[in-house]
Amino acid sequence: MHLAYPAVLAALLFCVGLYGVLARRNAILVLMSVELMLNAVNLNLVAFDVWLRDALHSGQALTLFTIAIAAAEIGIGLAIVLAVYRSRGSSAVDELRDTAEGPDDPDDDTEGTAAEEPLSDDPAQKSQKAEATA
Repeated sequence: MHLAYPAVLAALLFCVGLYGVLARRNAILVLMSVELMLNAVNLNLVAFDVWLRDALHSGQALTLFTIAIAAAEIGIGLAIVLAVYRSRGSSAVDELRDTAEGPDDPDDDTEGTAAEEPLSDDPAQKSQKAEATA
């Protein structure tokens, strides 16, 4: 068998995976696209290992390592996606921001007003302010 067939198939798989990573908004579909790209790399490794007739079968050994890394990546990635979905209610990649960052409102300029307010000794007001900032 010619080397061109698996190489072209791997290139097509990688391009489809790359398109999925760049165009998708759902985090699970992005993870699936990354897996597709890794499988394209695995196909290339095995195809070149067979074509070169390597006695050590290093392409196949690297494929096993890539499969192990992909399994770990998908496990950790799904755990992160589930945690984000539970906390925010959406797994859209466009809506993800730093968890410490609040909503982006350019009209809301409250960063410098905390130091300007007088401090009170009333514990009820302090707890209300703590709840409002949290």
